[in-house]
Amino acid sequence: MIYRSWMRNQGFGAEVFDGRPVIGIASTWSELAPCNAHLDRVAEAVKRGVWQAGGFPLEFPVMATGETLIRPTAMFYRNLLALQAEELIRANPLDGVVLLSGCDKTTPGLLMGAASVDLPAVMVTGGPMLNGKYRGQDVGSGTHVWKFEAEMKAGRMTAAECAVAEGCMARSNGHCMTMGTASTMACVAEALGMQLPGSATWPAVDARRFEVAQEAGRRIVAMVDEDLRPSAIMTRAAFENAIRANAAIGGSTNAIVHLLALAGRLGVELALDDFDALARPVPTVVNLMPSGRFLMEDFCYAGGLPVVLRQLAEAGLLNADATTVTGASIGENVAGAECFDEEVITPLGAPFQPAGTGTAVLRGNLCPGGAVIKQSAASPELLTHRGRAVVFDSPEEYHAVCDDPETDIAADDVIVIRGAGPRGYPGMPEVANVPLPAKLLKAGVTDMVRVCDGRMSGTGYGTVVLHVTPEAAVGGPLALVRTGDIIELDVPGRSLTLDVPDDELARRRAAWQEPPAAANSGYAWLYTEHVLQADRGADFGFLAGARGAAVPRESH
Repeated sequence: MIYRSWMRNQGFGAEVFDGRPVIGIASTWSELAPCNAHLDRVAEAVKRGVWQAGGFPLEFPVMATGETLIRPTAMFYRNLLALQAEELIRANPLDGVVLLSGCDKTTPGLLMGAASVDLPAVMVTGGPMLNGKYRGQDVGSGTHVWKFEAEMKAGRMTAAECAVAEGCMARSNGHCMTMGTASTMACVAEALGMQLPGSATWPAVDARRFEVAQEAGRRIVAMVDEDLRPSAIMTRAAFENAIRANAAIGGSTNAIVHLLALAGRLGVELALDDFDALARPVPTVVNLMPSGRFLMEDFCYAGGLPVVLRQLAEAGLLNADATTVTGASIGENVAGAECFDEEVITPLGAPFQPAGTGTAVLRGNLCPGGAVIKQSAASPELLTHRGRAVVFDSPEEYHAVCDDPETDIAADDVIVIRGAGPRGYPGMPEVANVPLPAKLLKAGVTDMVRVCDGRMSGTGYGTVVLHVTPEAAVGGPLALVRTGDIIELDVPGRSLTLDVPDDELARRRAAWQEPPAAANSGYAWLYTEHVLQADRGADFGFLAGARGAAVPRESH
C-alpha cells in the first residue's frame, strides 16, 4: 500500500497496479546536450506504445553526456552514465526498459548499463538532424567544422561567413547527420539487434521517428512477456554483425572502443584484432561524409541500414540467424529491404570503396597494444609514410604553436600528440585530428600523418592514427618518442614503428617519470585509478561482466 499510495500522487488510477508490466523509460534528455534536447517528446511517443500494449510506463532521467559541450570530454563520463543507468534500472521495480539516447556516448553508455542488469531492453535513438544547407551545398555537422576552420586559417573564409555557416549546419533537433559516432552507434545498435529495424536513420524531426518510438513502447511489453533479454540478443554473432555493418557504412573508429566495452559487460569474447579481421572482406557501400558525399537524411530515404544488412546477408557476411528485439532474426527483419538510391547505398558488387579500406588495426613497437586508423577518411598517398616526429605532450601544447608561421613543422613530418589517452587527459578526448599548421594550410597542404593516444570524432577525417595503446601516461612507447625520431606508418602492412634502437629506448624508459595524477579525490580519481586501456574499451575494470537484476534485500 505504501508504494502504491506514493505513486498515486502523480494521478495514476488504481487500475495501473493490476500486475501489468512496469516499463522504465531511461531518458538522456537535457538542454545541455543539444543532440538529445527533443527526447522528452520521443519519450511521450514511447509511453503511448507502452499504454497501448497494456504496460505501465514510467520515465526517469539518466545523465546526458553530450560531446558538444561537456568537458573534458563526454567519454570521461560514459562509464558514469553506464553505472548510473545500471543501478537505477536494478534499484527500481521495473520489468523492462526503453533506452532513449542521441549523442554518441549516450548510446553505448545505456547499452552497457542495460547489459549489466540484463532486463528486457530496447534502444530508441533520437535520430539525426536534417541535412545542413549552406550557399547551395549540403554541409555536414562536425565534418564541415573542420573544413571551415581550415579554410579560415588559410584565409579563404571569413569569421562572419563561419558564423552564418554554423547555423546552417545545425538546423533541426537531432544528432550529427554525418556518419559520425552518433549515427554510427545508432546503426551499430540496430545491427546488434537492440533497435527496431530501420529506426537508426529516421531524422529526429520526421514523424516516423515518433512512430518507431511508439512501436518500441509496444514491443518492450511483449519482450517482457517473452523474457527476451540483452544477453540473448547481443551474442558473439551479433557483435560480428555490428563490426561488419560498421565497415560497410564507413562508420566511426569510436565504435571499436564502445563495442569492446559492451562485450566486456556481457562476457562476450571480443578482441581488437577481430575488428580488422572481420572488416577486411567488407566493402564500404554507404557514400556518406566524412568519407563520402551524402548525409544521413539521404541514407534514410535511400532505404537505410536494412538495405546494407540485406546486402551483407546475401554475400554471406552477416550472421542472419542472430536474434533481435523483434523476436525474429536479423535476416528475417531485412529480407525485404529495398534500395531507392544506389548513389547513396551502392551495390556490394560496385561499392563506394572496395573491401580492405575500412578501419585497420596496427601493431608495432610504437603500439604493442594496438592502434587504429580509418582508411576511408585518410589520404591514400599517406597510408605508407616515413617521416620525422614532431612531439607535443598535449593537444593544448600543439594548439599554442600551430598558427605560428615560424613553427618547425614540415609537410612530411609526423605530428605526435600524446597525453590524450584514457588516463592521461583524462577521458581519451576527440583531439587526435588536430588542424594542420596554418603556414602549411596556406601553402595548400591538406593532410599530414598524425599519431595520438586519443580519439577522433567520427565526423573527422585525415590520416590520423588513433587509440595508440598503451597510452603515454602509463608508460607506453609513445611516451618515449622525441622530436626528430623517425616514425614509419605502413597501413597495408598493418604496422606503426618507431625507428629508434632498442638500447636507446631502454635508456629513455629508465629516465621516464610517470606524470602526476590528474586528481586525488572525486570522480576524476575513480576514473584514472580504474579505467582500462583503449584495447579493452576504456571501461572500468570493476564493471566488467553482468551482475543481473537482483536487488538488495528490503530494510523494512
